[in-house]
Amino acid sequence: MSDETEASGGGFRVWMVFPALGAVAVLAVFLLGLQREDGGRNLPSTFIGKPAPEFELPPLYADQPGFSTADLTAPGVKLVNIWASWCVPCRVEHPRLTELAAMGLTVHGLNYKDTEAAAKRFLAELGDPFTLIGADRNGRVGIEWGVYGVPETFVVDGRGRIIYKHIGPIMGSDIERKILPAVERARAGG
Repeated sequence: MSDETEASGGGFRVWMVFPALGAVAVLAVFLLGLQREDGGRNLPSTFIGKPAPEFELPPLYADQPGFSTADLTAPGVKLVNIWASWCVPCRVEHPRLTELAAMGLTVHGLNYKDTEAAAKRFLAELGDPFTLIGADRNGRVGIEWGVYGVPETFVVDGRGRIIYKHIGPIMGSDIERKILPAVERARAGG
């Protein structure tokens, strides 16, 4: 190869391989994550075993109470579901929440970055399984809870401690395999 060819950039350079190797490495990590049994939904949460964050939200319905940390320290296990009317997976999950409420579990809702009218239409159409609903219009409380996106559901014990965090919609066997065992752990003291 002549000096002219190398000076014009026509020669092969070892450094040109690094971007391709980096892309292959990123793709491999992505594919490995997709092959996980949980689809990547069981991300560790720093909130497990700790008290729920301090918050106080206004109600979705003016004639009902709001939702706050104090509601989570009352006796009994509670589920806290973060949802929004614009969230398609929330619509898919909603029958499971209704099923959990019908089983006698207390389900509280945190309506995330939604409009009042849209949230009320959503519940009028699909039913309202929530004991209390707090309106988190700007998403600040969701951030305090460490929400990645909606829906997310937390199992909280009678002392206000988070026992379990379920990322994504509750579907299929999630109630039997994940939610109910977490409820039992919460009842047993964590």
